[in-house]
Amino acid sequence: EEAFAFYRSVFQTEYNGPIARFSDAPPNPECPPLSEADANLILHIELPTLAGHMLMGTDAPDSMGFQCRPGTNVYLNLEPDTREEADRLFQALSAGGKVEMPMQDMFWGAYFGSLSDRFGVQWMINCTQPK
Repeated sequence: EEAFAFYRSVFQTEYNGPIARFSDAPPNPECPPLSEADANLILHIELPTLAGHMLMGTDAPDSMGFQCRPGTNVYLNLEPDTREEADRLFQALSAGGKVEMPMQDMFWGAYFGSLSDRFGVQWMINCTQPK
């Protein structure tokens, strides 16, 4: 939830619909009852990002059998329309995180940078607007 509140401030948008919590789902007789902490976790959340794209998420606690381990297997790529928006997104997402490659002109003709945000999520910003 903290991560999505942060992303909401970065993308300057509002959630698409209400946040669904695990407590909103009907009880499953084949599963043990939810703890109070697990019941309050996010089952589904949607946030518009750029050009109509939607960032969706769910909590994945170990107590429910998830084996989620953050790693280096995925980058989220954003394609802002302007260099100014690319710089704004890069600065906002990298706050408290780690810059891997600062925004710069690349050999393939794009203005590009990459980072890991403060939640360990890896991002690439790729803007094709000419200088």
